[in-house]
Amino acid sequence: MKRKRTVLQHILSEKQRFEKIKEGGAMAGKDDFGTTKYIIHAEFEANGVVERPDVVGAIFGQTEGLLGDDLDLRELQKTGRIGRIKVEVHTKAGKTYGTILVPSSLDRVETAIIAAALETIDRVGPCEAKIRVVKIEDVRATKRKYIIERAKEILETLMEEEIPETQELVEEVRKAVREMELIEYGPEKLPAGPHVPFSDSIIVVEGRADVLNLLRHGIKNAIAVEGTSIPETIIRLSKERIVTAFTDGDRGGELILKELLQVADIDYVARAPEGKEVEELTKKEIIKALRSKVPAEQVINELFNKGKSFYDIVKEREKEAEVKENKEGKTEEKPQPKLPIKPSEKIVKPIKVVQPNYGEFKEVIERVKSSSEPIALLLDENKNVIAEVHTRDLLSAIDENDSIYAVVFNGIITQRLIDVVSEKGVKYLIGAKKANVIRRPINLKVVTFAE
Repeated sequence: MKRKRTVLQHILSEKQRFEKIKEGGAMAGKDDFGTTKYIIHAEFEANGVVERPDVVGAIFGQTEGLLGDDLDLRELQKTGRIGRIKVEVHTKAGKTYGTILVPSSLDRVETAIIAAALETIDRVGPCEAKIRVVKIEDVRATKRKYIIERAKEILETLMEEEIPETQELVEEVRKAVREMELIEYGPEKLPAGPHVPFSDSIIVVEGRADVLNLLRHGIKNAIAVEGTSIPETIIRLSKERIVTAFTDGDRGGELILKELLQVADIDYVARAPEGKEVEELTKKEIIKALRSKVPAEQVINELFNKGKSFYDIVKEREKEAEVKENKEGKTEEKPQPKLPIKPSEKIVKPIKVVQPNYGEFKEVIERVKSSSEPIALLLDENKNVIAEVHTRDLLSAIDENDSIYAVVFNGIITQRLIDVVSEKGVKYLIGAKKANVIRRPINLKVVTFAE
């Protein structure tokens, strides 16, 4: 029995050796890519079912004697200048497809000749076949690329862990200083900049990281809401200070903004660029976002009543500014003589005056109040309607019409609107409510529906 097992093992080992010979493995003896310079990548198609030994046999058999002794594949494999030929096959619908890899340590010209010789093979086993060289890969170029990329990684690791640059040291110190400047404000201990306790204006952001990023760029009057529920401290501050809500440019930022506008007295709204967060903005992006802030009353009207996004509002404002600049440019071509302004007619801070009776506008006010759409009516001195427009077109309508005696609309009276109507000589400006009116001319009566 022992002798029989030995004989069987010998037969199996001889069979495995024979299979390797058929595949070219015994001739190569080397599957080592350490000395390989190039790899020939080829594809083949056979009109029948063949196996890997058939492909390898065809390569050696049909190239034998084709290129002379110096480039004979069997001799090249014996000397290790051609590595083990690797073949992968798969069969589909009675045909065989596959790939061939031929490692070569020859020079590029000789490798190209070997590759061209492969394409002369027209049969594999009993089947017609076609071989096409896809590419010749330069292994050394791949190695060089790997060396460069790996060297970069090693150098970066070395610089980060062992040899910190001066700029990195400075940044570390600045970061530590910024965190020291960060204070906790109010009973909720909200993260805030050091100027929040005494600054006339504050910036409300979403989280601690946003406050730190603003501190990094020298903005020290920011305070964070730290969550989706607006703290009582923020609501109290919004009644005492000029507040700018500065939120992220994502869905979360929009939800926090809507809650802020509902529960707090927000004056202006600014947002990070779409898809970005305040904590990742550069100094330039922060400044641009704060300069593009929009009065809160306009955001409330557009956001809640019309379903527009903040970014739509900004785009509309930019277009309006362009139109205004173009109109002002045309006006400057024919400058009008300036009338002397008496000291008593200069713009002054609002003062408490006795309000006259506005019963003459009662019917117009009721008409505007009962409208389901945001509308504005422009009246002449006889209370006749000159124009009826959507509130978003109010400024352009005022600019286009003359002899306007009164403006009645169901929107919010802003400082900008007051400045525009005063320039056109309007006597009455009547709206739903006022917001952030700092100055107004004495000869303009500004009234809300409640008054």
